[in-house]
Amino acid sequence: MLKNLRHEIFLFLGALFFAFNGVPSKLIMETGLLSATRLTEIRTIGAFITMLAFVVIRNRKSLAAKKSDIPWLIAFGLVGFAAVNLFYFLSIQRLHVSIALIIEFTSPIWISLYLKFIAKKHVSPLMWWGLAVGFSGLVLLAQVWKGTTLDTLGVIYALIDAFAMTGYFLLGERMLKIRDRPSLMVWGLGVSSIFFLIIQPIWNYPTAIFSSHVALTGRFAGHVFTGWFLILWVILLGTVVPYAFVLSGLHGLSASTSSVIGMLEPIFAGIFAWIIIQERLSTWQLIGGAIILVGIYLADRAKADI
Repeated sequence: MLKNLRHEIFLFLGALFFAFNGVPSKLIMETGLLSATRLTEIRTIGAFITMLAFVVIRNRKSLAAKKSDIPWLIAFGLVGFAAVNLFYFLSIQRLHVSIALIIEFTSPIWISLYLKFIAKKHVSPLMWWGLAVGFSGLVLLAQVWKGTTLDTLGVIYALIDAFAMTGYFLLGERMLKIRDRPSLMVWGLGVSSIFFLIIQPIWNYPTAIFSSHVALTGRFAGHVFTGWFLILWVILLGTVVPYAFVLSGLHGLSASTSSVIGMLEPIFAGIFAWIIIQERLSTWQLIGGAIILVGIYLADRAKADI
């Protein structure tokens, strides 16, 4: 019981750090100096270098991989790191953020359907109830009725992102049975870094962002951060730390349960937006957040049957 609680706390912290990362990321992109894909590129490469240095010092032998595992590691990097980030940014460029979030967080549903009909595993009825209740809460939290314009390509991007997140949890659950978490992160981030370096050569990188000064908005208007500080935050506290927490949680829980707990991220994002950017939460959003917590509780109760 205490072991499960520890892994649930890891996922809780992962969602917390991922949610807060939206604030510095948004500030960086609002400067107009860095596109979403360029931010993802520096985020991935920086996190890869950090984790590689850590693993080389701690246990470099853990980086070795069997030939049979390499295709899975490449798939994990391309799907779980490159695709999840890339298609999320692409989707929110064309869709209302709330709509993109709703589609992205259908991943627990796809995971449960995969387990039920493809992997032929038992899925507890409580899990289905948890998914239904949690998804209903997401609809209220995101206030989807305010995002009425649906761009076809944007919906496709968001669906691909949901499938990528599904793959991240399923592949992560599989790979954690044969590898430790730090080396798995190095492989995933390394593959993602190579992918972005191919599509966006580093010699064309817009380096002006590093020396720029970024003004804060909302409650902290008037304060300024340098670009390099915000990027360092995105790399370390917005990527290395939350990915480590999520993989630590996934190591002890199923992919389906872990993905449902990930629904905490939109709740935290709304709270941070309220505190920092002074975006108010409506009554419906507060109700939605409470309903999501109920859904997570039901899914968590079902974990023993999956």
